[in-house]
Amino acid sequence: MNTRQLVNAACAAIRAQSPLQPELGLILGSGLGDFCDSLEERTEIPFSAVPGFPLPTVDGHRGAFVLGRSRGRTVLALRGRLHCYEGNTPQQAALPVRVMAALGIKTLILTNAAGGINLDYRPGDLMLLADHINFAGANPLTGPNLEEFGPRFPDMGDIYTRSLREKLRPLAAQAGLPLREGVYIMYGGPSYETPAEIRFFRTIGADAAGMSTVPEAIAARHSGMQVMGVSCITNMAAGILPQPLSHDEVVAAAAQAKGNFTRLLELMIDIG
Repeated sequence: MNTRQLVNAACAAIRAQSPLQPELGLILGSGLGDFCDSLEERTEIPFSAVPGFPLPTVDGHRGAFVLGRSRGRTVLALRGRLHCYEGNTPQQAALPVRVMAALGIKTLILTNAAGGINLDYRPGDLMLLADHINFAGANPLTGPNLEEFGPRFPDMGDIYTRSLREKLRPLAAQAGLPLREGVYIMYGGPSYETPAEIRFFRTIGADAAGMSTVPEAIAARHSGMQVMGVSCITNMAAGILPQPLSHDEVVAAAAQAKGNFTRLLELMIDIG
């Protein structure tokens, strides 16, 4: 099945399960999917219910669309995501965003677990994405353009919508939520970065590193969505601390940051 057929099949599966019309899209990263349990009038549609749809293979990524209400808004959340390092193409990694666009969603909130590169950061910090560096070279717009979604050469000058970030900062401060703001760099994975790569990333202006988010953000902006992104800093990147990196550490740190992460997501939903 091609992209259009997969998107149409997913939209049909979602519409068949719930009459709710989603206003906001939400993609939840490693260890962060429990937010879906707080949604009211919740309906979960597994990727396996959509013929031909890719399935996640990573712990902490269930692979399902979850439709429900939060803060008086109707949300379509992705419980787990598709990564390029699993063997998915950038186009496949961005498929859920295409589904959201086809359902009429205008604002997308992206979350991820990331390694801290900025030496001022600590595990448990939340970083609002101001920009990104696509070091993985994974672009979902490669190939024939899908004209129904957007133009051949979309502008990325305001990929993480500045006006929404400006609204969020004072709300987070009023709520007593410490909030970093910086540049996220996507590295292909699945191996973690080397210390030399992290030093290079810091030199070119990156504050946190991860293995996702960028293809989704590009696809969202191509479709005309507003985009907000937040990284949960779950560990310090390679070479900063004298200890090896592990996925178990990432999931555990995300769980510890759950309270602040949930409060920040609620503020993002309010302004989205």
